[in-house]
Amino acid sequence: MLVATNLRKTYGPVTALAGFDLAVASGEIVGLIGHNGAGKTTFVEVVAGLIRPDAGRVMLDGVDVPREPRRARARLGLAPQEIALYLSASVRQNLRLFGALAGLRRRGLTAAIEETATALDLVDVLDRPVALLSGGQRRRTQAATALLHRPGVLLLDEPTVGADPTTRAALLAVVRARAADGAAVVYTTHYLPELADLGASLAVASSGRIVARGPAEELLADLPSRLAVELDDGRHLDVVTREPAEALAGLLRDGAVPRTVDIHRPSLDDLYHRLGERSCA
Repeated sequence: MLVATNLRKTYGPVTALAGFDLAVASGEIVGLIGHNGAGKTTFVEVVAGLIRPDAGRVMLDGVDVPREPRRARARLGLAPQEIALYLSASVRQNLRLFGALAGLRRRGLTAAIEETATALDLVDVLDRPVALLSGGQRRRTQAATALLHRPGVLLLDEPTVGADPTTRAALLAVVRARAADGAAVVYTTHYLPELADLGASLAVASSGRIVARGPAEELLADLPSRLAVELDDGRHLDVVTREPAEALAGLLRDGAVPRTVDIHRPSLDDLYHRLGERSCA
């Protein structure tokens, strides 16, 4: 459904995309992760047709985005990182505007607003000005603008930044449902547990390109854990190992008497660090 090939984009001396490749199939959720400056938001803006790449190609359901941005946008739903709503207008008015821009009309638009507002717990605030909404309600309204017309491709750029638990749960539930209906979803976040909840695969960006792609368990499997042990005699041991249980058993066989034992599994930061080292090598 979404295929990006060898995307390149520079801003003067800064390279934002340096051969960025990513393919997302219908029904797949891909968690696009990476440190700030890795190229995630630039990639989203290129796919959305907001900026043109210097080189490379983006296809949405067979439509070339740089060449036919209007046709591509009809197939796309975008929730940008920054809130982009009309604050003085009500939630309903914002949704009517964005729905109309996506091609929805009359009864179809009204039905889409009701369905999406129900899914995102916005029914009670539909006629409230956006300026009077909480941060979580604004996040859900922004996501609703991307979901209204049931696009084949969803781009969600940090959709839960600063969101409350209610907002996060509602958004994740809708994203799962849309993927189950066949949408290809690109979900950028710094919060790995969300991607686990979504059952997402990972695409790790670094220095403007994808440096790793696959299931989270597979990408983290080769990283070592850390075994932290406080012994009964007051000593502290830190052991870096891929087999923490075996390392602990070895300490016990050697006569160590643990007071506390903590096993720290590899984290997203560990993955960033390891892949960053490889990409700079």
